[in-house]
Amino acid sequence: MITNEFGEKYYKLALHLHSNLSDGAKSPEEIAKEYKLDGYDAIALTDHWVYSVGGTIDGLYIISGCEYNLGAADTISGVVHIVSLFTKAKPLVERTASVQELVDAINAADGIAVLAHPAWSVNPPSIYLENKGFVATEIYNAISDAGESLRPYSDHYIDLCANAGAYPGIFAVDDAHAYNGNDNRLGWVMVKADELSNETLTAAIRNGDYYSSQGPELYVKREGKKLFIYTSPCDVIGVISNISWGRGHVLRGENLTHYEYEIKDGEQWVRIEVRDKCGKKAWSNIFVA
Repeated sequence: MITNEFGEKYYKLALHLHSNLSDGAKSPEEIAKEYKLDGYDAIALTDHWVYSVGGTIDGLYIISGCEYNLGAADTISGVVHIVSLFTKAKPLVERTASVQELVDAINAADGIAVLAHPAWSVNPPSIYLENKGFVATEIYNAISDAGESLRPYSDHYIDLCANAGAYPGIFAVDDAHAYNGNDNRLGWVMVKADELSNETLTAAIRNGDYYSSQGPELYVKREGKKLFIYTSPCDVIGVISNISWGRGHVLRGENLTHYEYEIKDGEQWVRIEVRDKCGKKAWSNIFVA
């Protein structure tokens, strides 16, 4: 847990990990030790069709989770992966379930449904738009850049959803399997909450009180149409919206830590993306104008 310059508490979460209970290379105990040593406050074990009840491992908070893969490997015929988090019980769902049936089962168990790696799966926006009850999707999925598909970023997908009037929560995750340095401890979610509990974390996530990162810190305060953006030292602070171009959308320099942006006429939504000198990024959630 860190306390930022505004006195707000943020917890560092890894929300998509696989263990040797499915197709991961390490045991839950080994994974917990690794992420705890790296400063994580909580992790979710999301093995394929293997439900993790949550709890603690060696003092590290474990969030209940599972990943459900629908379809096979051909993105033409259709591949959809959905991560469930924070469920109070195992979602009651069959392997033949539709996307909507699966999302409904996760919500019925008081959980959060996340559309996993839509760029990797080449999902059309209709997957998020036409199946009601998703809370978030992944903007960054580390393993996809480690040799699976070279499609780790889903920012274009999120922007298409926003243009259609849906505003997914934005997660950066590892989706770690090998734990060889190429897919682990590379993407995380920083949640603003007063304490580490299922209730406070789920409420914060549903309310959008978090940012996602590969390294930089990112805090955005809103007053009407003005966004006050605060970061750890970065080289780029960008404002991305439905407007394709315009002045003031990108601030470039060295060791930038602050930017004030006023939402422009015609902008229906905006989100913030920053990049540090090493190329590591952080993402805000979407702000609706």
